[in-house]
Amino acid sequence: MSDPVILRSVKKFGEENDGFESDKSCKLQDEKKGDGVRVGFFQLFRFSSSTDIWLMFVGSLCAFLHGIAQPGVLLIFGTMTDVFIDYDIELQELQIPGKACVNNTIVWTNSSLNQTMTNGTRCGLLNIESEMIKFASYYAGIAVAVLITGYIQICFWVIAAARQIQKMRKFYFRRIMRMEIGWFDCNSVGELNTRFSDDINKINDAIADQMALFIQRMTSTICGFLLGFFRGWKLTLVIISVSPLIGIGAATIGLSVSKFTDYELKAYAKAGVVADEVISSMRTVAAFGGEKREVERYEKNLVFAQRWGIRKGIVMGFFTGFVWCLIFLCYALAFWYGSTLVLDEGEYTPGTLVQIFLSVIVGALNLGNASPCLEAFATGRAAATSIFETIDRKPIIDCMSEDGYKLDRIKGEIEFHNVTFHYPSRPEVKILNNLNMVIKPGEMTALVGPSGAGKSTALQLIQRFYDPCEGMVTVDGHDIRSLNIQWLRDQIGIVEQEPVLFSTTIAENIRYGREDATMEDIVQAAKEANAYNFIMDLPQQFDTLVGEGGGQMSGGQKQRVAIARALIRNPKILLLDMATSALDNESEAMVQEALSKIQHGHTIISVAHRLSTVKAADTIIGFEHGAAVERGTHEELLERKGVYFTLVTLQSQGNQALNEEDIKGNLHCFIFLFVYRASIRQCSKSQLSYLVHEPPLAVVDHKSTYEEDRKDEDIPVQEEVEPAPVRRILKFNAPEWPYMLAGSVGAAVNGTVTPLYAFLFSEILGTFALPDKDEQRSQINGVCLLFVAMGCVSLFTQFLQGYAFAKSGELLTKRLRKFGFRAMLGQDIGWFDDLRNSPGALTTRLATDASQVQGAAGSQIGMMVNSFTNVTVAMIIAFSFSWKLSLVILCFFPFLALSGATQTRMLTGFASRDKQALEMVGQITNEALSNIRTVAGIGKERRFIETLETELEKPLKTAIQKANVYGFCFAFSQCIMFVANSASYRYGGYLIPNEGLHFSYVFRVISAVVLSATALGRTFSYTPSYAKAKISAARFFELLDRQPPISVYNSAGEKWDNFRGKIDFVDCKFTYPSRPDMQVLNGLSVSISPGQTLAFVGSSGCGKSTSIQLLERFYDPDQGKVMIDGHDSKKVNIQFLRSNIGIVSQEPVLFACSIMDNIKYGDNTKEIPVERVIAAAKQAQLHDFVMSLPEKYETNVGSQGSQLSRGEKQRIAIARAIVRDPKILLLDEATSALDTESEKTVQVALDKAREGRTCIVIAHRLSTIQNADIIAVMAQGVVIEKGTHEELMAQKGAYYKLVTTGSPIS
Repeated sequence: MSDPVILRSVKKFGEENDGFESDKSCKLQDEKKGDGVRVGFFQLFRFSSSTDIWLMFVGSLCAFLHGIAQPGVLLIFGTMTDVFIDYDIELQELQIPGKACVNNTIVWTNSSLNQTMTNGTRCGLLNIESEMIKFASYYAGIAVAVLITGYIQICFWVIAAARQIQKMRKFYFRRIMRMEIGWFDCNSVGELNTRFSDDINKINDAIADQMALFIQRMTSTICGFLLGFFRGWKLTLVIISVSPLIGIGAATIGLSVSKFTDYELKAYAKAGVVADEVISSMRTVAAFGGEKREVERYEKNLVFAQRWGIRKGIVMGFFTGFVWCLIFLCYALAFWYGSTLVLDEGEYTPGTLVQIFLSVIVGALNLGNASPCLEAFATGRAAATSIFETIDRKPIIDCMSEDGYKLDRIKGEIEFHNVTFHYPSRPEVKILNNLNMVIKPGEMTALVGPSGAGKSTALQLIQRFYDPCEGMVTVDGHDIRSLNIQWLRDQIGIVEQEPVLFSTTIAENIRYGREDATMEDIVQAAKEANAYNFIMDLPQQFDTLVGEGGGQMSGGQKQRVAIARALIRNPKILLLDMATSALDNESEAMVQEALSKIQHGHTIISVAHRLSTVKAADTIIGFEHGAAVERGTHEELLERKGVYFTLVTLQSQGNQALNEEDIKGNLHCFIFLFVYRASIRQCSKSQLSYLVHEPPLAVVDHKSTYEEDRKDEDIPVQEEVEPAPVRRILKFNAPEWPYMLAGSVGAAVNGTVTPLYAFLFSEILGTFALPDKDEQRSQINGVCLLFVAMGCVSLFTQFLQGYAFAKSGELLTKRLRKFGFRAMLGQDIGWFDDLRNSPGALTTRLATDASQVQGAAGSQIGMMVNSFTNVTVAMIIAFSFSWKLSLVILCFFPFLALSGATQTRMLTGFASRDKQALEMVGQITNEALSNIRTVAGIGKERRFIETLETELEKPLKTAIQKANVYGFCFAFSQCIMFVANSASYRYGGYLIPNEGLHFSYVFRVISAVVLSATALGRTFSYTPSYAKAKISAARFFELLDRQPPISVYNSAGEKWDNFRGKIDFVDCKFTYPSRPDMQVLNGLSVSISPGQTLAFVGSSGCGKSTSIQLLERFYDPDQGKVMIDGHDSKKVNIQFLRSNIGIVSQEPVLFACSIMDNIKYGDNTKEIPVERVIAAAKQAQLHDFVMSLPEKYETNVGSQGSQLSRGEKQRIAIARAIVRDPKILLLDEATSALDTESEKTVQVALDKAREGRTCIVIAHRLSTIQNADIIAVMAQGVVIEKGTHEELMAQKGAYYKLVTTGSPIS
């Protein structure tokens, strides 16, 4: 039997190598595939069932019919025009005195002689009103058809897409859950989750409503052009010949906008870097009073971004104008040439001319509208590539396959034969190297050895998470590759080092071990794992929810629940990977006992570092470098003095050291760390979790805990903001009023263009009814010239509008950014401690909020002025020609305007529709994928798949409801136009014969109102950015209005001339505002006379640095006060106070400019001469080093001083403090980062700097402290003893202990 197995393993080995080169190659391979195999468009529909295909077919058919409607209407419109013109000509003829209508022919009435001589125009056959009723009913019919087809096309396509997407999600998740663990090493969980939500949504966008719209628009385009060519190819060709130019204009707009936006962002990025640098080193800026200087530096960089923004406005304005100009010239050309064809050649009727003209325009517009769909298709195809690739991939170890043997009974003897292994994601690192070992059934075997020796890896091979690259693992003599995976994993119980619990109840978590377990079994298992007592103490006992990832429980509790979960399976093989590492000694002993109870008849393999755990084992196997180097019992191995011996001796030494110090056993892992790498593993989160208070698994579930934190913190900020009043935004923009005025004039003129176009268009139709040919020609030429004039004017005004508003908007953005930045720098330091005000968040706020405010000022005003004049002029035209008809159309006005708005709304809102429903799904996928090893180990893949599939029903339901609503809104917005036309033409047809209204007026009124309404609708669609702008502005104003408790820009406060530098801390109590529950200072009292040096010593966190921050007035004490020269620091002018203090901190912050500028930063009040800089540099032992550099003082230090070593940075910081010539010098661990040699030089520099100044030193190194005038020993926020070095040594108190043992004082 072993032959085929070996063969199979060779093949596996090959495949595996091929599949996983390394972490990089995993990615590379994906990319290679991605380039090669683009998913074909129709492959996106591979999950469609027959129902879906039927839905999509009917949807497409309706979209096709809907597409025909628009060109179809033009046929009616053209015929209608001809009817009107004939009727008008007839009227005009009959008005000539002496003509009358006899026998349906116009004749001269006065002479019977000439009766036969008339031109015999037909008459009296036209009942204009009945004709109009006919046309109106056609319109109404089309409206109904559009309503139905529009509804069906959207609704059916959306439903079909939703069903396919649901299926795709199911398939995708099923396939991921079948993948072998090695695949997960190469694909991050976050990425898979994003693919699961976002990428599949992108596919959804490609195959849902976009498809229907695309079919509809393309049909309109093709039918429009066909109709044009069919009715008159000459004119069509002439019109089409201009369109490439328009296309070029439109394309240029698109390209230039994105390009300029890029440039603008890049230019702003420079300013953003400044902002980020300044905000991250806020304390330094504040200490050296550099606020003004930084604001200026930031502003300098803003100018570049502003220039690009204005250029963008110019280009956009010019090309928009260019496109409009071309369109109007095209109209002029079409009508001029068309009228020649009508009048001279007699080829077309006027109606045909109108038809051709409009059908080409309709075709072109729809072609333009169809292009965004192509973008959606492309994104969909790109997104599908990775998803389909995963769905089509065959897993190397398929955990759900039915293949493989299931043994009748199993002893549990495990053997490794020459196993060599490396992880697929890191093929260059060999983990196991020719490992041979036998694990006897029914025994407890302990694996020991340093970290990275391959102990846990061996356990993963037993579970068959991976296959060995060479050699084989056998259970009872069967190669595990020949066994059924699910069956194999059912025989194994595993307890990991960091056990994973699922977010349900404790009982359910234990039941994951065995589906059919009764409550008694669960209780029994809990007792065996020593978990029963703590569970019963919980208020809900076994029904307690453990929280996401078990976050509500301590490490030890989770560990015991996990042990219970393993025990309830009653497994033949029990794998314990550091199973008791998170327990304290007592519970460990009890769990150990429980394990030894169940030992009989089970094979137990335990990986452990703790002696107590290992001693109990029957056999101990020592690992080193991926091979088993020794095996035997505890005593045997101690005699061999090998790996095991070193581990034991190190551990006992560590324990002894600890016992002397009498620190809790939990810290034992730290000492261990220094001694031996072995414990790194054990010192992982499970133990650290006790030292650092955090849910131990917080790292695993990126989303949930993070989001919960976010929920508590961020969201209130967002909600409380009231949108800012527009008046205040405009007030900010006031200095640009000339630009805004010019822009508004341009916008007003642009607004009149649409109604004027309607006016001229109807004028042309009217001229065709003139009896005199020459009169007609001259009138038409006049109108064409007007079109040309409109084109030229709109070129100018569009440019004006674009440029003026870009200029005012960019200036506003710049001003807001500057003020915002200035306001940020003026805040107190406590404000920056708040997580919401992290440097990242603040810089983004400067970048995005400021540019969003433009949405309420700038171009937005242009849009409003534009639509206002548009509507006004349209109304004036309409009412002046026929007020009755205008009133009828006005009824439809709101609907028309809304339809434009709803459509844009629907299109944007439709994408984010089922975020909520998908969040639950996201939680399930996240939990399953993050903990895939646990899920695979307990064989629960199917259970997760089932949960997910039931959850997926919800989004499907909402999608189907949405499809109906969306379909109806879309259909309504499409058909309202036809309804309006139908009603208006019917009424117009009544007014023409009965009230003598001229037919061109009917066209004029209708087209003016309808066009202005749709234009208005387009403006409505801009409201979202408007609302966003008001909220962004509100956030800005909130920042500007915030009065910080300690304000830098405030000029009030005491100043005095002879600043001496006497400092008294009087009973100061303090907590950081960001951590109000931790008392840092607990009544600190200490005083320093001018010129003295005070040294603070004590363990970290006892409040040494905090006292310095109070002195700098970064914070004010909660109780007590800080006195300077007898003045309370709260009453002293801040700038004055800080200008007398120099500080050198532990990690000195330098700015990304030259050494010269960095030293000059020490005094921002005036320009410092170079001599002073050099003198300071000499004092700081820096001058010689600087002179050795090629660019000397002009050398750039890099961002945060990265080009320099720590000692060099430290000395620049000292020079910076000296230049200030402060009366008080603060040294916070100023030499801690240095090696001994640089420390000496710096120390000399510091001693020089201290002369004649009051000085506070914080240090850990004795050499630094010894010669201080006063040494104050701090613990827990109070001074416990103070005096000179000699006095304190004599006291033999805390200081003495510190000096002699070097141990920290707690």
